[in-house]
Amino acid sequence: MPHSFVSSDVFREIFQSMSEGILIVDEEGTIVSANPVAEAIFAFEKNELNGMTLEKLLPERYRGAHVHMRKGFNAHPEPRRMGFGRDLTALRKDGKEFPVEISLSYTQARGNLLVMAFISDISQRKKAEDALKRSEEQLIVYAAELEKKVQMRTEALHKTIQELENEVSERKKAEEEARKALEKERELNELKSRFVSIASHEFRTPLSTILSSISLIDQYKQKGDLEKIDKHTHRVRSNVNHLTGILNDFLSLGKLEEGKLDVIREQVHLNELFHDIAEELKASLKEGQEIVIDLKTSHTELNTDIRILRNILFNLLSNASKYSEVNQPIQINCFDDSRNLIIQIKDKGIGIPAEDQKHLFDRFFRASNAANIQGTGLGLNIVKRYIELLNGQIAFESEDSKGSTFTVSIPLTSRK
Repeated sequence: MPHSFVSSDVFREIFQSMSEGILIVDEEGTIVSANPVAEAIFAFEKNELNGMTLEKLLPERYRGAHVHMRKGFNAHPEPRRMGFGRDLTALRKDGKEFPVEISLSYTQARGNLLVMAFISDISQRKKAEDALKRSEEQLIVYAAELEKKVQMRTEALHKTIQELENEVSERKKAEEEARKALEKERELNELKSRFVSIASHEFRTPLSTILSSISLIDQYKQKGDLEKIDKHTHRVRSNVNHLTGILNDFLSLGKLEEGKLDVIREQVHLNELFHDIAEELKASLKEGQEIVIDLKTSHTELNTDIRILRNILFNLLSNASKYSEVNQPIQINCFDDSRNLIIQIKDKGIGIPAEDQKHLFDRFFRASNAANIQGTGLGLNIVKRYIELLNGQIAFESEDSKGSTFTVSIPLTSRK
């Protein structure tokens, strides 16, 4: 009897009610039993799979190799996932192929080896992944177009400002530049319309700010008010950087999700790296903010991926500045505990409410006190995954309205 090995009513009930397809196969590859979900996945009637050879559920091109793999598993059975790194497909009763995920386990019944295959139909997930990939490719193209247009606009504005400073008397030329500026503004409006269908609401606020500043620049240009023009060109530049950060977050997340980010290790000079990042961030810090570096480790170099470590530090320091007020210092402490390099980023900013802290590294999560501050909610999630790629850990301490300390721990000795 196909079900004679099932001696427990409880086990039989579990087997029948599982939401995952289960096939139980003997050492010869014959299906001993299939639960209702498995029968539905392969589009067979009740008990129709029993007694069938497992290879009949595979595309013909895989059957010969599968026989050898099955014998290898029987010789050394252990629970594992099939096809790691490869796409697996199976055949329905009508001969149509479909993608699956399969995990194997085994048991002994009356001295005989029985292999249990846990099967999931992932057709819908594959379709969603393909759609997401296409959307990401479109987003990259649109992002490149946006960056090019904004760069052209910024260059045109700098040129206009320079001409106003040096050739105020040339009204006709200034009017021509104003006409060109308006044409560029219309181009930005068109580009914004193309983005509405694919971009999240985080794109809308900075784009609106850019458009507003450009309009005001055109007005102030006629009056020769250079101070206000400088103020609004700074706003344009700041919001462009914000958009670039959002795009970089989405691209980084995509690479991490697809496992396409390789760790390339090299010797990194820590003091040089810290000072380079501090210098690069200087222009984007708020008024009176400064980055203070305290390097107290005998390990002046670290064998790591400089791109990943740089992105980690850049993100944490940018957050420290963004969530702190003017004239507040940002502290980098670096030391070691003989096994790990410890990097601490301290600020005296708005802090993180206690009820929000457990969700801090979740994707798209934003603390309740940060609603009015720009951000995607992806940064810390990406930082955490970057640190895990380096075999490190991240922790934090924070108190609402009193600041935060993020502690990054990276092994001094690299390991796979």
